Parts: sequence; C-alpha cells; structure tokens
Amino acid sequence: MQTKPQITLVPLLDQEKESFIRDVQAAFKIAVVKEWGDTGEEVIPRQDIEEAFHAQGAESYHIVHEGRIVGGTVLAIHPETNHNELSLLFIKVGCHSKGLGFAAWQAIEKLHPETEVWETCTPYFEKRNIHFYVNKCGFHVVEFFNPSHPEPTFHHHETGEQDIPGGDYFLRFEKKMKERTGLQNC
Repeated sequence: MQTKPQITLVPLLDQEKESFIRDVQAAFKIAVVKEWGDTGEEVIPRQDIEEAFHAQGAESYHIVHEGRIVGGTVLAIHPETNHNELSLLFIKVGCHSKGLGFAAWQAIEKLHPETEVWETCTPYFEKRNIHFYVNKCGFHVVEFFNPSHPEPTFHHHETGEQDIPGGDYFLRFEKKMKERTGLQNC
C-alpha cells in the first residue's frame, strides 16, 4: 500500500521567482505540446505569472517533498469573503503521478480552513487538470468560457493574441468547503 506523500508549503522568496516562473512554464507546456506540438512560445506568459504574484491577497509557495522542491502554488486569499482562488498549482516535470499534487491540495486546504469556496480555472484541453480538480479534489465545473461566453476579466497582452493555444476556451471550477456562517433569516 502506497503511503500519502508528506508535503510542506514553503513561502516563496523574491529571489526564487525566476526559477518558479521557469518551472511553471515547463509544467504547463506538457499539455500544449501534446495537443498542438511545440509552438516555441511561452505557454503561460511571464506577465500572467507575475500578475498572480502581485494580485490582492497573493500568497506564493514552493511545494516541498522529502526536502526537494517538487512544485509550487500561488493563492489569492480574500478574508473579507473567504472566497479564495487557486491561481496556480503545478508539479514539476518528472514528478507527476506520485500523489504530490493531491497532497499539495490537501496542504492548501489545511492552510486555509476558513475558506468557504475555492475557485480555479484551467484550459479545456488540460484533461489531466480537469481529472485532477473534478475527480481527485472535489471541484465542480461551474462555467465554460469560449468566444460566445468570454471570461470578463480575460485580457490579451501587448500582441492582442491569445495567451496560449486554445486560450479562449477554458473551464472555471469551484469547490464549496462550507456554508457562510453568521447569517440569520429575518
């Protein structure tokens, strides 16, 4: 019987952001290459990752297993609503299929037990991510963004092009952790 990997979330230091960005881009490139071949472009633009680092309530962590960095995450924590965002979660290339992603997700939930709802998004072609969020972590698909129903805050950078192949098509997920407390009927 395989034991659950022990994960630690270690805050990301400013001087570690460059390697974090490279690791995120490499991890997300796998699905794009599988779907469309190597386009030679950044899969997740640097600007998007940097925006996640600087978003309101942002918290960035390395995912550490047995003393090694095996991935990372960026969260956006909103204590006024307890409706929090999983902005990025990745496991480094070569570390997949070992239960590390699920163990990391459990550590994130434990880190923020006050969360009422978690939200995240992933491109429609990221079948591995969809399986992970729905079948492993208990998220539900709540919205499908596409050209007929664009995501309202999605913006195209300087070039005006899509950020990634298929970038106009992605799914928004939610996981309800608990109902809002302290509300009374009139």
